[in-house]
Amino acid sequence: MSESSMQSETSSQHNSVPTNYYVPDSSKFPIFAAFSLFLVIVGASSTINAIGNPESKASYILYTGLACFGVTLFFWFREVVKENYAGLESKQLSQSFVYGMAWFIFSEVMFFAAFFGALFYVRNFAVPWLGGEGEKGLANMLWQNFEAAWPLINTPDGGKAFVIAAHSMSFPGWENIGKWLPLYNTIVLLSSSVTVHFAHLALKKGNKKSFNSWLGVTVTLALIFVGLQALEYYEAYEHFDLTLNSGIYGSTFFMLTGFHGFHVMLGGLMLGVMLLRSVLYGHFDQHKHFGFEAASWYWHFVDVVWVMLFLFVYIL
Repeated sequence: MSESSMQSETSSQHNSVPTNYYVPDSSKFPIFAAFSLFLVIVGASSTINAIGNPESKASYILYTGLACFGVTLFFWFREVVKENYAGLESKQLSQSFVYGMAWFIFSEVMFFAAFFGALFYVRNFAVPWLGGEGEKGLANMLWQNFEAAWPLINTPDGGKAFVIAAHSMSFPGWENIGKWLPLYNTIVLLSSSVTVHFAHLALKKGNKKSFNSWLGVTVTLALIFVGLQALEYYEAYEHFDLTLNSGIYGSTFFMLTGFHGFHVMLGGLMLGVMLLRSVLYGHFDQHKHFGFEAASWYWHFVDVVWVMLFLFVYIL
């Protein structure tokens, strides 16, 4: 074999070897994201601690952090989309996206597990102990004639009942179920899980028109859910005197439902961005649509969390 033939064969073999590992260019986006999240955490904790203080400016730190984080994610994701459609993706890079989204959802599972764990501890240990139940229970530890009941909306105070909330948000009985907002929230959110699944099926079949329609319905249902939850919070504050300061019940109720509502807004934003990408830029086809798929995973996770909330916060 001649030297030129050997060089040609070597060059051909070299060009046929696929690139399995993609190293992105250096980026400042992670630094901006970390700084933004730092502002969010400081602002959120300061805002909660400043409840009841109208002169506090802590909420501005929270809003600034959220705005900075949103802007960072916009430009960061835009850069990733550009790289993907420029043909820079690889099998290894695609796998990293899958693992990254899976770990992100797992971290969210652990986040909510901590709050559900706190609710379980309060309901099954702390409140019964205060009522004198169990080996660690001491009767009348803090209040005379304390009764261990959940939801805990009143406590004894100097021989009189101190009401910390006029009413709870729990199941009101079958006669009042038609006015119970959490029921409608459940119907809306579970319906949205079905519609996003239909959108996914349509995309796999290459039917972009049906995909856009079902995804649009899903985003609309997300907005309806947020609106209904805002109405529920208004009802709790204005009609039931139930606030974040209403004892352990108010704290657990608003922390769990509030964080879930935030995640619904985040998931709805993700799906809304996917809808705009599909309608305005023609992104996604039946073989290449991980951006939408990852957002749909997150949306199904949000739905599962709500089912648990509905059972353990509102029903049981």
